[in-house]
Amino acid sequence: MQSNLKYAIVDTPFGHVLIIRSEKGLRSVSLPQLPGTLRTGQTLYSPHDAEEDLAAFSDLPLRLQRYYGGEAVGFPDEIDYEDATAFERVVWGATRTITYGSARSYGWVAAQIGMPRAWRAVGRALGRNPLAIVVPCHRVVSTGGLGGFGGGLALKKRLLALEAGA
Repeated sequence: MQSNLKYAIVDTPFGHVLIIRSEKGLRSVSLPQLPGTLRTGQTLYSPHDAEEDLAAFSDLPLRLQRYYGGEAVGFPDEIDYEDATAFERVVWGATRTITYGSARSYGWVAAQIGMPRAWRAVGRALGRNPLAIVVPCHRVVSTGGLGGFGGGLALKKRLLALEAGA
């Protein structure tokens, strides 16, 4: 067990969310799962690698509950990018600038990072995003529709509708 990793499971209106952090910042925020079915395959770490410590997350659990309850909530939390490539860090950083209730294309993200033709690479980087909602990859859509999403298109639609106030 890496003693510097902490985790908590947050009960939200959408389901349970597993959060993991190191001393440097957040490492993982899972997509919501039904109680009793929390999958850790979406994260780079599992609770078995960490010590349970809700207090280590300050008010993040409350903000996640409020977000999934339909409130516009910010996530300015520090991120530990230890396992991310330099390209992923840049893509995730640009994606974090997409405001609540907005959607942007993969091409928009590529242009923001100065690589306008790299929209496919942007999609791959977002597919490795271990920080659901904090790095709001659900707000990135294809020009012809929703695009992909690790939690499935039904959840992506639901999150976009939540943010639109629908």
